[in-house]
Amino acid sequence: MTIFGVALLAICTLIGAFLGDLLGVVLGAKTNVGGVGIAMILLIAGRAWLMRKGKLTHGFTLGIEFWAALYIPIVVAMASIQNVVAAVRGGPIVLLAGGITVVLCFTATALLSRIMREPETVHDRAAEAHAARVLSGAAE
Repeated sequence: MTIFGVALLAICTLIGAFLGDLLGVVLGAKTNVGGVGIAMILLIAGRAWLMRKGKLTHGFTLGIEFWAALYIPIVVAMASIQNVVAAVRGGPIVLLAGGITVVLCFTATALLSRIMREPETVHDRAAEAHAARVLSGAAE
């Protein structure tokens, strides 16, 4: 049922908002720090877990895909309620945490792209030459 995918998103959003508020308190920012990002990571992890367990039904997928189509407007709406001024006034630790997060994300992306890269294939020059002749009509 589609509602299960929507329920998964709602649970992830609530947990992300709670953890973002908790992180804000710990950092002394008096605002939500990273709640939307945490919610999205939880949603990705939850979907992957359900897929591995074989419990990602068509209904779950439809519910998640429904909200995935609205992803940008939802993130913009959720981020618009964030009090950026309060976060910046919370001190330099908040800016440092944001900068470190960005650097870690860039590093993880680069590392994963290198790890997940398909092995390079050895080009068979003779086969390429024959294919070129076939495409040009010079070969039978």
